[in-house]
Amino acid sequence: MTERSEARLLVPALMFIALVVAAIASLGTPLITSVATTFHVSLDSAQWTLTIALLSGAVATPVLGRLGAGPHRRATILATLAIVVAGSALTVLPLPFAWLLIGRAAQGVGLGLTALMMGVARDHLPEERSTATIALISVVSIIGAGVGYPLTALLAEIGGVQAAYGFGLFVTAVAFLTAWRSIPAAPEGRSAHVNVAGALALAGGLFLVLFLAGQRSLWSRHLAVAVVLAVAAVLLLCVWTASELRSKTPLVDVRAVRHPAVAGANIAMFVGGSGMYLLLTLITRYAQTPHSAGYGFGLTTFVAGLVLVPFSVLGFVAGKLTPRIRTRIDGPLLLAGSAAIVGGGFILFATARSNLAELLAAMGVLGFGVGSFSAAMPGVILAVTPKSETSSAMSFNYVVRSVGYALGSAIGGLVLATGTGHLFPNDHAYTTAALVGIAAMAVTTLAGLALARQRPPEINPTVSVRSQGRSSR
Repeated sequence: MTERSEARLLVPALMFIALVVAAIASLGTPLITSVATTFHVSLDSAQWTLTIALLSGAVATPVLGRLGAGPHRRATILATLAIVVAGSALTVLPLPFAWLLIGRAAQGVGLGLTALMMGVARDHLPEERSTATIALISVVSIIGAGVGYPLTALLAEIGGVQAAYGFGLFVTAVAFLTAWRSIPAAPEGRSAHVNVAGALALAGGLFLVLFLAGQRSLWSRHLAVAVVLAVAAVLLLCVWTASELRSKTPLVDVRAVRHPAVAGANIAMFVGGSGMYLLLTLITRYAQTPHSAGYGFGLTTFVAGLVLVPFSVLGFVAGKLTPRIRTRIDGPLLLAGSAAIVGGGFILFATARSNLAELLAAMGVLGFGVGSFSAAMPGVILAVTPKSETSSAMSFNYVVRSVGYALGSAIGGLVLATGTGHLFPNDHAYTTAALVGIAAMAVTTLAGLALARQRPPEINPTVSVRSQGRSSR
């Protein structure tokens, strides 16, 4: 009875922690204008309050994933949440802008906890319950932005930037206490050592990739510098791959990533993530464009945040439905179908955006597609991943997702920039960007169908993919 009660408490705790870290990392989005005004910095500088959180999250995710595969998973979760709480405190204190960026970087580290929450669920819940829980954790990590956006925007309008960040401090402190009381220790017999050299190479490579994806002006004004940095990023990632192949304790088992199911799922995540984030960016930006541009609705930050409500609600509904559908339809087919739904959202946005109801409908379609896609993704990867490598495998997938999101944001900005008039892009630029998104989701749909045709066999959860490969040789 006690174990059953603990399991009942564990599920909402995992969901809450995953939701909090996702919402806190997205706090920068609705506050960019307010930060620029409050700290007297440019909008480009204020944009870094979002970018730096995504960067630190992408860098921290594989390291935390490896630590989470070992015996000190509980300590890793608590230490990470302590860092997030400390960063949240820095965002509230009346300190210079540089300290706000440091605090946002610390908050972004929490993004690496999502994969660890999945590892806890897979280790401590019955298989059927853990499958549904992992799917929902994946979903809430996506819809966290939709939950936090309108609330923090409202708080910023009422009490300023500090009020919004103060709310972040409160919920992160509650998440820390929740983890302290609810997260169990990892099963015995686990071991995990961090390959420090590989971690540094990966961190440097990811930083450069995400930095270059978000700096469009660097490509247009200093092309030579951008090319040099791009080459450096490729070299660092090559060094990381070589280091991982030689290491006995890699951050990510690169050999396992080469498994057709895992490789295909990560390709789908990269391309699909780019498209999904592109549409989210297009809709929110279109909704806030003033009427003087000849289109748009001139919504305030708070009301624009409410446009994300259909995204969050239908995304959660899809996340609840997907595990049931998964019993009848293979995971790769669900990925393909979900990508096609998101493609439908792009088509709706490209052809019908003359009134706010049409934007809400497109956002709802996007949310349902993203929710089902996110819920189906873990099942495809974990079907060929041992329990002990859950955190590490899903961490790599989330790194791929972060890079895909950054690329989607960059593509959206680039396409809209080509159609910019005096202040705002022309309406046709949004249609062009939507066509790019349709192409991305078509590729993702084809990748899902290709995975479905392979029908890879599931592996014994106690045997690693690497050991299987060695035994076959």
